[in-house]
Amino acid sequence: MLSYTKGPDAPILEKTIYQALAQTAARFPDREALVARHQNVRWSYAQLLAEVERTARGLAGLGLEAGDRVGVWSTNCAEWVLLHMACARTGLVLVNVNPAYRSHELGYVLRKSHMKALVLEEQDARANYRQILEESLAGGATALQHTVYLGQDWSRMLAGGQDLPAWPESPEAVTNIQYTSGTTGAPKGVLLTHRNLVNNAWVIALGMKITEQDRIAVPVPLYHCFGCVIGTLVTFVTGAAMILPNRTFDPLATLQAIHEERATVVYGVPTMFIAELEHPEFGRFDLTSLRTGAMAGAPCPIEVMKRVIDQMHCHGMTIAYGQTEASPAITLSKVDDPIELRVSTVGCALPNTEVKIISPATGETAPAGEQGELCTRGYLVMKGYDQEEEATRQTIDSQGWLRTGDLATMLPNGYFRITGRAKEMIIRGGENIYPREIEEFLYTNPKIADVHVLGLPDLKLGETVLAWIRLKAGETATEEEIREFCRGRIAHFKIPQYLRFVESFPMTVTGKVQKFKIREEEIQRRGLEKAAQVETA
Repeated sequence: MLSYTKGPDAPILEKTIYQALAQTAARFPDREALVARHQNVRWSYAQLLAEVERTARGLAGLGLEAGDRVGVWSTNCAEWVLLHMACARTGLVLVNVNPAYRSHELGYVLRKSHMKALVLEEQDARANYRQILEESLAGGATALQHTVYLGQDWSRMLAGGQDLPAWPESPEAVTNIQYTSGTTGAPKGVLLTHRNLVNNAWVIALGMKITEQDRIAVPVPLYHCFGCVIGTLVTFVTGAAMILPNRTFDPLATLQAIHEERATVVYGVPTMFIAELEHPEFGRFDLTSLRTGAMAGAPCPIEVMKRVIDQMHCHGMTIAYGQTEASPAITLSKVDDPIELRVSTVGCALPNTEVKIISPATGETAPAGEQGELCTRGYLVMKGYDQEEEATRQTIDSQGWLRTGDLATMLPNGYFRITGRAKEMIIRGGENIYPREIEEFLYTNPKIADVHVLGLPDLKLGETVLAWIRLKAGETATEEEIREFCRGRIAHFKIPQYLRFVESFPMTVTGKVQKFKIREEEIQRRGLEKAAQVETA
């Protein structure tokens, strides 16, 4: 048996994002559509559609035309959602800009995307966005013609609205550009079509059994595919309600939102769920309204998944796996899968989705159970990287297969286990070590709340194992205690040579731990610069 599977066939939806929203609003005009708790916004579908129309007219009033690119540089808010839908209404291409970007990164995206308008916050507790924008514009010419600050500028834009010109409503048109995190080189703009995104949202909704009766808590950032597809679009293709607990992730605000809004669905990356479970006030919230959710965006520790199912009463909790280039979800566990299957895999291929595992050495499809690189094919594969033909060719082969760069195995039942990033593998004295395996083992230690494992350079062995560990509140441990916990239970070469107990990890806005920053810090702290300079094939 080879590592190849195809999800069940389902109708492909040939509609734009706006058409999907308008059809849902026609079916459920009075149902609650969007709740932005930090803004006291509570709109029905009819009200949301009217606000989208106002926003679309405002964008037209700026002189923007179909195909022009509009950036949104903001944390979560109702206006973000309106821009997303209004750009789809008018044929504009929405460019998601990471709120963590500073002048160098923002300048790069401004020039690379050729955006003509940018909607942004003036400032928040984290940054002065106006100042960062001014610094980035000093770095060279851009196509930017309009900056719209949320608040007065936004109101003026709406007041200057014009009638909307007709535009060809093609599901094949690019509607969204999302920038990859740029862990290797400069970020690349992923070109996503209406067809990509509407259908991905639809099959996720089918998998999680989302209906108009559901209320979805979305604490993940909207600029990320998790937020604006699995969050916004899953909501709007089904008629569910979307609840934004706060501008940025806050565990207390999320728990309050679930409790007070009677959320039935909750999303998050593993670090968010850990923060909620570990919050000192966790016990005072009634979370029994929850029935399902999605943990995604980073490797999902088995022990954390078990705690979410048990302590958050989220008995239909699922794990989604994918990446921005795949719109984003490739696999999803089923809400009624046995718990052991749900906590130990990332599910099976979603409808209309092909998945295979290939040998990194030969490119041939690997036998079932053998580790290799996960590839996917179908409606979900991006149109390509913006103005990056060579990078697109390296990522999507001539048969349409998208290479994810993730290592995985396929079980005989068609479910998948992600075993790490191809480039994260540690090679210690000829032994291949996958950080994910060690992390999963260390999570079984009752004192450990969170752990991240990576390789450090070593002159003798090539690489050795490092673990950064955050203990649960009130717990203490020593390095020797952790190593003793490992001895006899995992191979000696997998036992971390280096350990560090920390209070936090360097993270992206989406909650992904930046292992390269940990590595840089440890190389400097431990004086490993010479070993780090050794070149390898």
